[in-house]
Amino acid sequence: MSRSLDATDLARVAVFAALIAVLGLPGSFPLVGGVPITAQTLGVMLAGAVLGPWLGALSVSVLLALVAAGLPLLAGGRGGFGVFLGPTAGYALGWILGAFIVGLVVHAGGRRPVVWRTALGMVAGGIVAIYALGIPVQSLVTRLPLGETALTSLVFVPGDLLKAALATVIVTALVRAYPRGFRRSWRAGSARADVPVGAGV
Repeated sequence: MSRSLDATDLARVAVFAALIAVLGLPGSFPLVGGVPITAQTLGVMLAGAVLGPWLGALSVSVLLALVAAGLPLLAGGRGGFGVFLGPTAGYALGWILGAFIVGLVVHAGGRRPVVWRTALGMVAGGIVAIYALGIPVQSLVTRLPLGETALTSLVFVPGDLLKAALATVIVTALVRAYPRGFRRSWRAGSARADVPVGAGV
C-alpha cells in the first residue's frame, strides 16, 4: 500500500464488507454441485475497483472472517466455519484474490480507471480468478472430475458476465460523479487524472 491505513480507509473497508453482505440478502439460487448463484460477487468486483487491490482484498477478508466467526452473512443466511469446508469454499476464498486482481487491473500503474481496463479487471478478477480457486476445491469436495466440474460451472458464466458489465457501468459512473470515493494516487491531481473516462489509456 502506498501509505498507512487511516480512519477513512477503515471506514471504506467496513462499508464494502457491509455492501457484500447486503447483496446476499436477496438469497441465492443453488445450481450444480451445491454452488449458488449470488449477487455478492458484484460487491467483490466493486470493492476491488473502488478501494484498489489491498483494501479491496481486506474488505472481503473482513467479511469472510465474520462469516467464519458464525455470522450468517453469505447468501441464503449461511455462516460458520463449515462454509469453508464445503463445495463453495474455493469460491469464497477466491473472492479475496478476485478483489485484489480487479484492483490491480483497474488501477494499473496508479492510473485513472477507464472503461476497457475496468471491464478487463472485472472479468480477470471477478470471474477467472474466482473460478480458478473455486472449481478445483469444488471438484475435491464433491469428488467429481476436474473437467466435469469445470464444464458444469459454465452455467454460472452468463450471470457473472452480466455482473461484470454492471460493475463496469457503476465504476465508470462513480469515476465521473464521485472520484473522491476512490483511494488512488490519480485523485491527488497527477497529470494522468486528466485522462477522460473511456479513453484508451
